[in-house]
Amino acid sequence: MMAMTGEKPREMENLENGTEAEPEIKYRGWKAMPYVIGNETFEKLGTIGTAANLLVYLTTIFHLNSVTAATTLNIFSGTTNLTPLLGAFLSDAYLGRYITLGCASVSSLLGMLLLTLTAAISKLHPPKCDKGQQCVGPSSVQLVVLLCSFGLLVIGAGGIRPCNLAFGADQFDPHTESGRRGINSFFNWYYFTFTGAMMISSTFIIYIQSNVNWALGLAIPTILMFISCALFFLGTRLYVKVMPEGSPFTSIAQVLVVAFRKRGLKQPDDPKTSLFNPPQLSSLVSKLPYTDQFRFLEKAAIITPTDVIKPNGHTANPWRLCSLQQVEQVKCLARIIPIWATGVILAVAIVQETTFVVFQGLQSDRHFGKSKFEIPAASFTVFSMLALTIWIPVYDRILVPWLQRATGKEGGFTLLQRMGIGIVLTVVAMVVSGLVEGRRRSYALHRPAPGTAPSGGAISSMSSFWLVPQLVLLGLAEAFNLIGQVEFYYKQFPENMRSLAGGVLFCGLACANYLSGFMVTVIHRTTGHNGRDNWLASDLNHGRLDYFYYLIALIGVVNFVFFIVFANWYRYKGLEDGSEIALENSKSKSSPV
Repeated sequence: MMAMTGEKPREMENLENGTEAEPEIKYRGWKAMPYVIGNETFEKLGTIGTAANLLVYLTTIFHLNSVTAATTLNIFSGTTNLTPLLGAFLSDAYLGRYITLGCASVSSLLGMLLLTLTAAISKLHPPKCDKGQQCVGPSSVQLVVLLCSFGLLVIGAGGIRPCNLAFGADQFDPHTESGRRGINSFFNWYYFTFTGAMMISSTFIIYIQSNVNWALGLAIPTILMFISCALFFLGTRLYVKVMPEGSPFTSIAQVLVVAFRKRGLKQPDDPKTSLFNPPQLSSLVSKLPYTDQFRFLEKAAIITPTDVIKPNGHTANPWRLCSLQQVEQVKCLARIIPIWATGVILAVAIVQETTFVVFQGLQSDRHFGKSKFEIPAASFTVFSMLALTIWIPVYDRILVPWLQRATGKEGGFTLLQRMGIGIVLTVVAMVVSGLVEGRRRSYALHRPAPGTAPSGGAISSMSSFWLVPQLVLLGLAEAFNLIGQVEFYYKQFPENMRSLAGGVLFCGLACANYLSGFMVTVIHRTTGHNGRDNWLASDLNHGRLDYFYYLIALIGVVNFVFFIVFANWYRYKGLEDGSEIALENSKSKSSPV
């Protein structure tokens, strides 16, 4: 957990309880933001564009087949999104967010540099092959170098992703009104620069990589990553560096272990007054009220004759007796898990943007009108980002005020309602994707082909701009669900677990990548027998990718049903009656960030 300074009354309370007063911290707020946001912007400019085009790099430069390349990218993306949990643990328990971000930024820079060398040095990638020739695959040494660059990028993402939002919020004083407004504004700027960087990466950088030179196209992101590191370290003197106090995972483990040890004890008749509930001394973590869910965990807070309590009111051995506060924190996490799981299923649809949508683009007519200019296939993801970028200010400035007047709810929708809308949009997007793929395939099989794709299949005469509607829908789904998830986790996780909250979303994306890779492998191995088409053939014209999209849509419908059930069951943190109605009634009361 992290230690932060409180106001003077809190320091006086610490002295009265015999604990050392926390030193005063000087919050620089917006003075530190050019370095924090600059670091984030250039880091995204350097890594996102490269990640979006890796599929093309693996198939055209390293000559991997489409299924191997898609599976490799799913594993890379999944691991990249899973390591933030480890990064969050190291940050909260040992290193702090500043050191974690600094080391991770350097690791990302080294990963980008090594990846650039695989394109710039001819001995680090397979020889070029002309059309009609048998392409030579990568050697063991070439694969090792490539995977080492991926490994460094994974380490970098593991430290940056869970900490950058929380580190930016650390620069504002959460105990003042101006500080709380600063945190909200920081989130808005974060999302704006994030999507802006994504659009630039997915257009300008990808164009250079695909149409000019891969070595130059990878060198530019490497230089941008160097600027990101430089900006981060230049602001060192201005930063509030929150020091680690220990891992929240230890507290979680204590509750589970003690609850298991005391599983034979009888539940108290009045848990609010009977359970061990010492005074709350932390200036960071708010006191949580009792809730009546997961009551079996409450046995960890039952006082027995063998439990020893110190004079200050706290337990002598937290592995024998836990506080009600610890139990309620674990309940918070337990309530979030089902909601998080529905986000994993939703993300399976979203990750298709970087895999099979790219293959669709490669086998569609990518010319801009009647000109000779050809849009890079990986750049089509920019339409998803553009929809996200345009929608955020429209939603925040126009739709939300109207919805607030119409519904009487702050924000127009609750967080769970926003997330549900996102799930519905992904289902619609997958249905549209299937219909568009059917049209693309029909054109390729029954109309003259304007050319041949890298996979060897005919390019469909259907304009690749037919892919835009499904990408726009996926962008809107991200705006509702993924951004809603970020805010949901930030507000619903206990305050001492906010680095962990920053890693949970990426953990869900990791699981979605792994699940998508598993589905691709199973479908590839089980279809295409007895004269039937393989759904995911390297040449999409001989496959049935539309069936794959319809399958994801069907899974999405089932996921939405489960989400409705979990959302109705969910209880919001900090409210004894945590229902949606109680949440709305509490909006008029001020609350800490």
